[in-house]
Amino acid sequence: MARPTSDLSADVVICAYTEDRWDMLCRAVASVQEQSTVPGQILVCVDHNERLYERCVERWGAIGTTELPTVRVLRNRFPGRLGSARNTAVEQVSADIVAFLDDDAEATPTWLETLLRVYVDHPGAVAVGGAPLPNHRIERPGWFPHEFDWVFGCHYEGLPDQLAPVRHLIGASMSVRTDALWSVGGFHSDKHDDMDLSHRVAADYGAAAVLYEPKAQISHVVHAERLTWSYFWRRCYWINRSKVRAFHDMGEAGNITAELQFARRMAASVVRKLLRAVRGDTDALRQAAAIVAGLGAAGVGHLQGKLELRLGRLPVSLTTGLEPR
Repeated sequence: MARPTSDLSADVVICAYTEDRWDMLCRAVASVQEQSTVPGQILVCVDHNERLYERCVERWGAIGTTELPTVRVLRNRFPGRLGSARNTAVEQVSADIVAFLDDDAEATPTWLETLLRVYVDHPGAVAVGGAPLPNHRIERPGWFPHEFDWVFGCHYEGLPDQLAPVRHLIGASMSVRTDALWSVGGFHSDKHDDMDLSHRVAADYGAAAVLYEPKAQISHVVHAERLTWSYFWRRCYWINRSKVRAFHDMGEAGNITAELQFARRMAASVVRKLLRAVRGDTDALRQAAAIVAGLGAAGVGHLQGKLELRLGRLPVSLTTGLEPR
């Protein structure tokens, strides 16, 4: 494996919470160990699961192996969930760049190298995300629109097909300058940590500082239950309901511009699919219906979240960020 081609160093964080993904977690770690650009360390942070923590320690050791890159196992030391687990790992990062990979994903061999190259070629880049490509565990149903692959955390139709600024990175595959992450106070959201990071970085460094590089690819497992109608509409509803709290907590950094732009694009997508349906494409007709239903569920979720926030009933995020150092 080659050393970094630039002076930039990188650590990789993988958070885990369930033993059900043990084999996937092991493959995720192995995929980072086999990168063309070697990270300084791999930080595996276990989210409030003592049995999983002990299993990870047995596999990799708590303080790290002597092999390069070293693997260190940590416990989430905060009361929150994913955002807090990532904050716990960030406290141990010593590199210029910290990259995040999901525990049910495998990075392609040039994933980290491709992310770092963006920082080298574009000094104004502060946060850079890659493309999680879906690895379906069952055959993908014909009714599921590719525009909604964000439902299970994957690259979706409408994202750039070449390096470009975006408003939201995808948490399964993203990176950020470590000093900038500390500057914005780490992660502040349990469920929307990637969106929170993207908005705070854009507010402090400008929208052009958040970039999406689709060539930095990972394979992200799409579990069978995530390809069901029940999961689809519930996810559209709940994610947009809980976003209301996340936007509120961002203060002036938060806005729903990306969501409104997505809704406008979906109107055009529905028209295109209906035209295909007229020519006999039944899947296109079902996808158009799913888009309308998904937008409807998202809208209802947003309105419900706004009402609950006003009434003081929307749960408060347990992830509250890090004190800037």
